[in-house]
Amino acid sequence: MTNHERSELLKKVERYETAFTELKAAHDDVKDVLIEAILFDRWQQLGTQLGFKAEQPKKTDEPNRDLAQLNQQISAMSESWSH
Repeated sequence: MTNHERSELLKKVERYETAFTELKAAHDDVKDVLIEAILFDRWQQLGTQLGFKAEQPKKTDEPNRDLAQLNQQISAMSESWSH
């Protein structure tokens, strides 16, 4: 393996590690959003069964902001993988 090939391989490994880290972060973000929604829904269901009324706090742009943020992360990962 030449020095040039070794250098190229190291660059690819670094890109792979960066992309993997970004993918894991995006996965964790999605997981956190889903867990939050599921836990609130379950809490609300239990409260209703006990005779309480719970309303989800209004988040006007929150879901869209999270989705936009995830889309930006996915775009960044796609760009980093394409190089």
